[in-house]
Amino acid sequence: MARYTESVCRLCRREGMKLYLKGDRCYTERCSVDRRPYAPGEHGQGRKKMSEYAVQLREKQKLRRIYGVLERQFERYFEMASRKRGVTGEALLQILESRLDNVVYRMGLATSRAEARQMVRHGHMAVNGDKVSIPSYLVQPGDVVSVREGSRELTRFKLAAEAAPGRSVPAWLSLNPDGMSATILGLPTREQIDVPVQEHMIVELYSR
Repeated sequence: MARYTESVCRLCRREGMKLYLKGDRCYTERCSVDRRPYAPGEHGQGRKKMSEYAVQLREKQKLRRIYGVLERQFERYFEMASRKRGVTGEALLQILESRLDNVVYRMGLATSRAEARQMVRHGHMAVNGDKVSIPSYLVQPGDVVSVREGSRELTRFKLAAEAAPGRSVPAWLSLNPDGMSATILGLPTREQIDVPVQEHMIVELYSR
């Protein structure tokens, strides 16, 4: 399966902002964006006026990288969103937010979506009591996402459960008291998705 294997810090620097791809490190002085706030590569510090197409492309790349989605999969998500009623850009964000790895991240069980993806792949998560090891699995309103019984004794999940009382989750999720499960209340609205992208530019890009 294809996946990005280079330094993720380069992705943040290329987009000119923190995408929080490395979890806790992004909040420390070791963050590459703070240390080298310019694009990577030989010409990274040069100033260049961007065309309208380039700006639209950067918004798409930014969104892909935030959620850790490769190009072909992102195109499929856009096709799904374009077939839905309502605003295509918002529908696209709702689909990305509905990915199981993102839900695990939003539950506070992982410090980054990459870590959440690993948890899912290793078989630690369940949806409605059934084991799901596919990070791209799309949850639906009413689904219950939880840590599997056999994994709850692992240190990482015990620490997450202890921190549950002070943990904040999006309004479209209901974190259960045990801190290891959550119920999907509904699809998030645009106001509930704290992703710094201008999704209308992505729609314009695919409309060319």
